Amino acid sequence: MIWVYIIFAVIFVGALISLNWENNPMISYSEMLSLINNGQVESIKINQNGNVEILGKDGSTYESFSPALVNDKQYVNSLIQKGIKIEYVESVGSKWWFGLLINIIPIIVMVLFFFWLYRSASSGARSSMNFGKSGAKKYEPIGEKVTFKDVAGIDEVLEEVEDIVKFLKNPQEYQELGARMPKGTLLVGPPGTGKTLTARAIAGEADVPFYYASGSDFVELFVGVGASRVRDLFKTAKENAPAIIFIDELDAVGRQRGAGLGGGNDEREQTLNALLVELDGFDTSTGVVVMAASNRPDVLDKALLRPGRFDKKIMVGPPDVKGREEILKIHTRKKKIAQDVDLKLLAKRTPGFVGADLENLVNEAALIASRKKKNQVEMSDFEEAIDRVLTGPSKKYRIISDKEKKILSYHELGHAILGYLLPNTDPVYKITIIPRGAGSLGSTLQIPEKDKYLIKKSEILDRIVVALGGR
Repeated sequence: MIWVYIIFAVIFVGALISLNWENNPMISYSEMLSLINNGQVESIKINQNGNVEILGKDGSTYESFSPALVNDKQYVNSLIQKGIKIEYVESVGSKWWFGLLINIIPIIVMVLFFFWLYRSASSGARSSMNFGKSGAKKYEPIGEKVTFKDVAGIDEVLEEVEDIVKFLKNPQEYQELGARMPKGTLLVGPPGTGKTLTARAIAGEADVPFYYASGSDFVELFVGVGASRVRDLFKTAKENAPAIIFIDELDAVGRQRGAGLGGGNDEREQTLNALLVELDGFDTSTGVVVMAASNRPDVLDKALLRPGRFDKKIMVGPPDVKGREEILKIHTRKKKIAQDVDLKLLAKRTPGFVGADLENLVNEAALIASRKKKNQVEMSDFEEAIDRVLTGPSKKYRIISDKEKKILSYHELGHAILGYLLPNTDPVYKITIIPRGAGSLGSTLQIPEKDKYLIKKSEILDRIVVALGGR
């Protein structure tokens, strides 16, 4: 866009120059002699090429061409005797260089413009001239590298992937025993549980390059582009081995074949075929480890999951209460936390939260504390942050009559009393009639004392009674 402005600026300046350029009229040799003989000439400027500039006594200026004035000194002397001032100069003509600029500047601008177009077209993996180049990004950590100490709540996963780190550091140890590392490791789990973070931690522990790509990066409109990008990705990793290739959202490119409208020529199938060939074609002894993540393993092609390809599957699930506490410790270690903050209680208050949710919770609490001009993040800020994350921001300016507040109090009290009296319900932690979110006018919060993976019929019935207790 800047080049458009430059071109318009050049045209505008050229127009101004042309308007201000005073062109002297050209006259013939005979007309020049007529002016001299009639005594109308004040002075004459002559250059070595025979160009002549004539200044009339009335102030008018003319230009002519007379090589005779350069060599005929006798004629020049006769002009001097008539009182005409003669001056020899290097150039004759008014502002001749303006014309040169007007002719040259547009050419220079156009050359620079086309050079910029060429550079723009040839730079970047996503440009039109580089469709076949991989869009994978080499992960460059800012500051300290991510290692296993930055990952919490998934200890079993770290134990599983520790072999990968040892292999990248010392592959000879496995080769001497005749062991073969899995060609591909698939991390399966809900979003936000730490699949990508785990892969980065492996790269940080082993101190090897980490190439990140999303499954959607390989799928394009043109058939064959995705397959070319897959080959380019593996080629780049091999050239920089030992290295880790991490493909996020593998289900975007690894879905079961046969469902595409394009049949065998479908772009996604072509890309998947290229990925299968690359997994078969490279040797783990080269030091390249392929990892991928997906939250939909049920839709992946069976050929992709067979032994010899992604033959190692690791489940990355939500953390338990202890894992959530450890994750909170990691995310709060660089925050100014007050002494009253109880991370263990916060872990109990956040059942079902994954690592990304907890990181967002800590950041939300810090924002609330900053909004209140506090020097530290207090427990009350975390409590408010939990309410904001679960039910939305409070409606401070919503007007509720005293009668409605009384009805809401009875309603929430009905939930709370039954939650307190029934033996198979979670303890009541908080009751509020502060409106939040789109339609919540109040809430009664119950927190389980520990994580539960099974639920009895009696607990289900008691929960139904508590839910209906506000009626």
